[in-house]
Amino acid sequence: QVQLVESGGGLVQAGGSLRLSCAASGRTFSNSVMGWFRQAPGKEREFVGSIRWSGGRTYYADSVRGRFTISRDNAKNTMYLQMNSLKSEDTAVYYCAGTRGGVSTTYDYWGQGTQVTVSS
Repeated sequence: QVQLVESGGGLVQAGGSLRLSCAASGRTFSNSVMGWFRQAPGKEREFVGSIRWSGGRTYYADSVRGRFTISRDNAKNTMYLQMNSLKSEDTAVYYCAGTRGGVSTTYDYWGQGTQVTVSS
């Protein structure tokens, strides 16, 4: 059974930092793309960024580029989201997700989410 488990969310003041983790189990994502998404109250889920597990190439939404950094630890099968210079508009539930690999671009696997609240 594939599981993605996020952790590291919490309450932080504007300008502060948090690091989210996404621990994967049940399969390897070595040939996949892993992504971070977020959903704020009353808004649709939006893409935050992604990383191609093999090679480590990253992509970011304009709203977070330069502030957020995605990385992964192959040995731990874990992806991270380092969030710096947080703003109140970053408040949301953050989800990690993964594709099946190969040519698939669909995120088939999702975590349960972790709440990030940025106080102004």
